[in-house]
Amino acid sequence: MLGALFALASAATFAINNTTARRGVLTGSVLQALVISMPMGIPMFWLAAWIGGAAGEVFGFTFREALYLSAAGIVHFVAGRYCNYRAVKAIGSNLVGPLQETNMLLALGLAVIFLGEKLTALKFIGIALVMIGPALIATGPRGGKSSGGSKFQPVYAEGYFYGILSVFCYGVSPVLVRLAVEGKSLGASQAGGVISYTAATLVTALVLLYPGAWRHSLEVSREAAKWFTWAGFAVGAAHMFRFMALAIAPVSVVSPIQRLSIVLRVMFGWMINREHEIFSSRMYLATIISLFGALFLTIDTKWLLSALGIGGQWAQLLMWSWP
Repeated sequence: MLGALFALASAATFAINNTTARRGVLTGSVLQALVISMPMGIPMFWLAAWIGGAAGEVFGFTFREALYLSAAGIVHFVAGRYCNYRAVKAIGSNLVGPLQETNMLLALGLAVIFLGEKLTALKFIGIALVMIGPALIATGPRGGKSSGGSKFQPVYAEGYFYGILSVFCYGVSPVLVRLAVEGKSLGASQAGGVISYTAATLVTALVLLYPGAWRHSLEVSREAAKWFTWAGFAVGAAHMFRFMALAIAPVSVVSPIQRLSIVLRVMFGWMINREHEIFSSRMYLATIISLFGALFLTIDTKWLLSALGIGGQWAQLLMWSWP
């Protein structure tokens, strides 16, 4: 249950990250967003590890575990974030969200193959409901105007190209993190985040060696810098919650619940970016369906059978698992 709550907190802060980053890229660049937001994760994870009494565990991971964490950081924080921000800049956060929800299928498939996780009947129901919510938003009415009246013209080819690339990055990284932190303490998961963010920051620093990149990153406007800073805090918190969730709960629970960020980002976008997004009238229905999906993912099957007094063939059906 605690792992599911951490996953839900991660979904909320990820949604805030996408909303604030969307506001920032209206006047700033994706490179500027990376340069400002990336290093912020290191002190945040160090602080969390220190509070949890696990700062020393940063050096306690095996070489293989450190490689998994470094790879997860580079794939998710650098490649995934870059592709995500490029897609958000091109078509807006609301249109990118439903596409990115498909990374859950990749994450769950890899978890079954490499981590030996099992999917129960309740989890299949929950996964289906969580996927229906984003699908309702994706199939809602589209147009070139935002709800605030300001004309916004999405660049669909660029947005969907980078959105698909982000799907692969975000789908692979949870499995890499789980391979490194499975069975470890919550504090150790924060220590693992230090390794991931350090590797990602080093790669971002190498990107700045490209001619003109450093000068461009310093030319960020005050308005864009403000929103990128908020995005950095939000995404750092989101990953802290994600690492803690993956330390105590399987990918098959954490990844689907995190998909609720699609609904939350629409809500936050309505409050902050109303003039710079395309909204769907199906948002409220999607919210209800997705929340029911999260409920099915967090309920223990045996507890449900006992609480409702279910037996016989229905109990056998609900106790079914795959593979």
